[in-house]
Amino acid sequence: MEQIKKERFDARARILKALAHPTRLFIVDQLEQQERSVNELTAMVGVDVSTVSKHLSQLKQVGIIRDEKRGNQVFYHLAVPCVMNFFDCVEAVIEEQHIRHMRLVYDERR
Repeated sequence: MEQIKKERFDARARILKALAHPTRLFIVDQLEQQERSVNELTAMVGVDVSTVSKHLSQLKQVGIIRDEKRGNQVFYHLAVPCVMNFFDCVEAVIEEQHIRHMRLVYDERR
């Protein structure tokens, strides 16, 4: 594999790894609706601030979210809202799996 392609696949893998956690998926979903402070996200997720901060750091590191400091609070927002298109694709895969499963169940009962 040529070097440029490998680097591109490596970058994609880093982004997918950053998204590969239910809490981070929840955070991205919430940030699609509106920007949120660390405190708001902490209350929504229901874990301690340091854990939420680690999740936010991973998402920020790969460029999915950005932060903005205002006074003594930090607010987060999506850097690239198109990430939600990826979620639409994931939902389509889930639906397709469900349809296939239902066909198998139906065929077994015949």
